[in-house]
Amino acid sequence: MNALLIVDVQNDFLPGGNLAVSQGNQIIPVINDLQKKFNLIIASRDWHPANHGSFASNHPGKKPGDNTVLNGLDQILWPDHCIQGSPGAELSSLLNQSLIHKIIFKGSNPEVDSYSAFFDNGHKIETELHQYLRKKGVKRLFITGLAADVCVWFTINDALKLGYETFLITDATKGVNMNPGDTEKALKDMEQKGANLISSEQVEDFM
Repeated sequence: MNALLIVDVQNDFLPGGNLAVSQGNQIIPVINDLQKKFNLIIASRDWHPANHGSFASNHPGKKPGDNTVLNGLDQILWPDHCIQGSPGAELSSLLNQSLIHKIIFKGSNPEVDSYSAFFDNGHKIETELHQYLRKKGVKRLFITGLAADVCVWFTINDALKLGYETFLITDATKGVNMNPGDTEKALKDMEQKGANLISSEQVEDFM
């Protein structure tokens, strides 16, 4: 069984949002076309409380891009984003949502960040995603979304560890690049760990 996973295509990660990925909106038509090829589609959403510990605004004297320690884990600080119930937390209206079967919420615990759609950053709390995919008999996971060098990267690493045959669709993702070269570093790491990096035009060859 194949599944398409759409990671965090939310307004705050798109141009004009609080944590915008440059040209992030360009991947949406690609994802919409890809959805027509899959019988099972899942989307993840960052879903942070306003007091989330990853927000620089909750650390006096700190700014986005600074580092701190959150609940024993190294943590880069971000602008406020994807706050529960806010417009920025909504999936983009440009994304075809009618074919999405399941939405996975992550990042609700203010004491730990959750980049991956499978686990929080400390791997202590699991989302619904793995159990849902197991129940559906999914073996092969095709991953898209934002951002390539953060949430997509962490999601792919966990998918590989959990034993999924994992594909990153490279023209259906973009990186935020808080530091120059972050996306290239992430893509290289994913590939070295066993992810298959393919274009949207190649997807049907692997289904």
